[in-house]
Amino acid sequence: MTVTPESRVDITFDVRRSLRLDLFPHFLCPGCGHGIALRSLLWAVDELGIDLDSLAVVSGIGCSGRLSAYIDANTFHVTHGRPLAFATGLKLARPDLEVVVITGDGDCLAIGGNHFIHACRRNLDLTCIMLNNEIYGMTGGQGSPTTSAERFTTTTPGGNHEPTFDACAVATAAGAGLVGREITLQTPSLKNLLKEALTYDGFSFIEVLSDCTEIYGRKNDLGDSAEMVLSQKADIRPSSYGPSDDLPFQPTPLRTGVLSRSERREYRAVYDERTADRSRAGQ
Repeated sequence: MTVTPESRVDITFDVRRSLRLDLFPHFLCPGCGHGIALRSLLWAVDELGIDLDSLAVVSGIGCSGRLSAYIDANTFHVTHGRPLAFATGLKLARPDLEVVVITGDGDCLAIGGNHFIHACRRNLDLTCIMLNNEIYGMTGGQGSPTTSAERFTTTTPGGNHEPTFDACAVATAAGAGLVGREITLQTPSLKNLLKEALTYDGFSFIEVLSDCTEIYGRKNDLGDSAEMVLSQKADIRPSSYGPSDDLPFQPTPLRTGVLSRSERREYRAVYDERTADRSRAGQ
């Protein structure tokens, strides 16, 4: 394969510069995709030249929620389902900060579902990264709003019979300015997608398809981490394995990359303008 400037991996990026190394070793299970997502985020921050003192990362409860503690920036580990609510207040009070939310599929779409749709609706300049491993991994292995059909969890011992949320479709319908999706295996692509989200002036939502090997993979006989991420790639990018009409690599409608983008005005700009109008009118 010919290595081009576009395909060359930046070996100068040292993720350790952005981490609280005194908190290591980390708590993630071997093979968990969340660590790859964290590295991709910090890689994007590094390439954009964002000062860690100007970065605020808010996270909720769950395996994804623990990631903020490892980032050597301004970090907030808040209550279950509420990271977007906290982040909204923080961004309104400190618009100079780059505010990022790290959340999980249960944290974001179940108990935090109402905060999620209204964050999309407002279009405040926040970046929300939802790590989707289809399970409540840290709190008991319950089924989540994204658990695939027929999968076994502690709350679906006979297989999941509920339809799943398409988080990106929900975000788009609720008005999120930028919506995208990627898998952890495509790390450079994920990094580039996060860079686009961080530089977007409005609410950006990125779904990262991650893997939970211990709580979800073992219960459903999905193999080890390598097998789980390759399965994701086979489902989403069948052309990588040859003709897409060859079984079992059938194409699916699950797309990656930027799925939708709008140029509607960011919430804070509208808020400041209307506040100034009221002040001039003496109200």
